[in-house]
Amino acid sequence: MVYAVVRAGGRQEKVEVGTIITIDRAKADENGNISFAPVLLVDGDKVTSAASDLAKVTVTGEFLNDLRGPKIVIQKFKNKTGYKKRQGHRSELTRVKITKIA
Repeated sequence: MVYAVVRAGGRQEKVEVGTIITIDRAKADENGNISFAPVLLVDGDKVTSAASDLAKVTVTGEFLNDLRGPKIVIQKFKNKTGYKKRQGHRSELTRVKITKIA
């Protein structure tokens, strides 16, 4: 069983070949591929975490689609002053399928 932990959009994700992950909006290259920086690689019983060894490892994913996350409502209220503020936010996301860990 081969899997890797990759840095994706300020977070770390555990991925295997065929895994579909949702990350912060990322641009794909002209072939529709996105590369990730591995933080850890597990190949059976062998665990690789040294930066010099991980520099040789590439984790590649195929761009599937862009989407937006759920609406988050932010409300602020201060009692007795009449202060009310309401604001919303939706994250820009990208869905990626991991194709290769080499």
